[in-house]
Amino acid sequence: MTTPLFLLRCKQLGFSMMELELLTIGLINDMFIEKENDEHKYDYKAQQSDFDSF
Repeated sequence: MTTPLFLLRCKQLGFSMMELELLTIGLINDMFIEKENDEHKYDYKAQQSDFDSF
């Protein structure tokens, strides 16, 4: 990941430069991935029986 891409992701998440001092790169990456996953429409949602069989 390049620095400009990292800063773009921070901006998309709404972080200020001061807030970036409190967060790690990994945490910001995880937050961005979760944000993208929240907007994705899944074809199948796991049910309790799926977890039980796992």
